[in-house]
Amino acid sequence: MASPEVLTVSTRVGDALRAAGETLAVAESCTGGLVASRVTDVAGSSDYFERGFVTYANRAKQAALGVSREALDAHGAVSAEVAAELAAGARDVAGTDWGLATTGIAGPGGGTPEKPVGTAFVGVARAAPWGSGDSTVDVRRHGFEGDRLAVKAAVAETALSTLLEHLEAAAVD
Repeated sequence: MASPEVLTVSTRVGDALRAAGETLAVAESCTGGLVASRVTDVAGSSDYFERGFVTYANRAKQAALGVSREALDAHGAVSAEVAAELAAGARDVAGTDWGLATTGIAGPGGGTPEKPVGTAFVGVARAAPWGSGDSTVDVRRHGFEGDRLAVKAAVAETALSTLLEHLEAAAVD
């Protein structure tokens, strides 16, 4: 069972989405569905949660969400560029107001000096009205410590907290 703190963040995300009448889709690589699970731990999440994509392999990222071969080749799956394409792809394929994406290296192997184990990128994409030019994608890089499960949990919690920041800022606009 998720910790009470995580459920609190998930509940707050749900409350903010419901209050705004907005919807969410998630694209996950390193978290393997954990973000979607945390979102749907909240009763009534079908009011705002559209779907989740677990796109672990590069081919899946391309086929399901339109992540470009160029971004994958030039920057690797664990990069700001791919996180941005994942978040925007989830939002656009699902037709939601928000897209949330995670990509990272949970370990214990796979790290490099430039991207050590625990490196993760969280992307948040917001759809604005057509023609406004105000749609956005924000990506943040993070570093976490711990074993594989600890890193995955930290990335999922951070993704939800980051989304909540964006939802709260949008509510003020």
